[in-house]
Amino acid sequence: MSAISAMPAQIAQWLGQQAPLTGIVFIPEYPAVKKAVPLRQAIVAVGLENAAITDKFVANDNGILEQQEYCRTAKLRIRLGIHAPYSLGGEYCHSVFTKVTDCLTFGSDLEITQSAAGRITSDRDTDAFVLDCYFDVTADFCPAESSDLTFPSFISKDLLCGSHISNNDIHFSGTEKQKFTQPFVTGAYTGTDAATRSVTLGFAPRLVIVFAQDFPPTAAASGTTSQASYWGIAAASAAAIKTQGILLTATGFQVMSAGTQTIRNVLARLNEAGLGYGYIAWR
Repeated sequence: MSAISAMPAQIAQWLGQQAPLTGIVFIPEYPAVKKAVPLRQAIVAVGLENAAITDKFVANDNGILEQQEYCRTAKLRIRLGIHAPYSLGGEYCHSVFTKVTDCLTFGSDLEITQSAAGRITSDRDTDAFVLDCYFDVTADFCPAESSDLTFPSFISKDLLCGSHISNNDIHFSGTEKQKFTQPFVTGAYTGTDAATRSVTLGFAPRLVIVFAQDFPPTAAASGTTSQASYWGIAAASAAAIKTQGILLTATGFQVMSAGTQTIRNVLARLNEAGLGYGYIAWR
């Protein structure tokens, strides 16, 4: 339970770093932190009201609930005590509560299922209005064997809510998610007749197709008796898999033109002067 009791301090620290909450002081409810008397600025005390941890059950393909050996479900109620100086008025307590709730709901990884506030009271000892409120958090935590996570470590800000987020075997990274939402990019360039030319994509592509617009794959090369190749394809592999005139790089790809690469009297022409080229690159 020591990890759970440390959670209010983690939340208070995180809230204190959020730009919309500048000017508000966040402190953990325990251990006690001294407050100015009379109060000169808004202070929010963060505490843990209760925590319930239960076994997690998931339906299998036959609709039968099965207990998850390495997973648990946690339901936590985080309590907030919002203190505002008399000079700011009681309404300011509700303003702070709204800002805090928005930051936690939309800016953190916490899965907040409910939030509520009580009525405003007056504390004559600190000359402050006080609003007691709370928010409920539901979290799945699965300290999988492969991750070497111990039972209480789910309380980490990075792991809480999101079902064992740090386990890369069962979660996608931001780069991997982008492969699903935007699996490929397209673009175009105009040839300059330089022997080689690099195109920067900002990532290492797995597959690139380059083609001259409104041209067949091969055509008679202007000014020569040779044929010219006006398309190219390359795929990422331990060994180079590509047609002539194209090469994958760590940040994009490189094309070749003119006499820099000739195969069976066919010239690579992927950068012919004035010609428009298009490309498709897969992440």
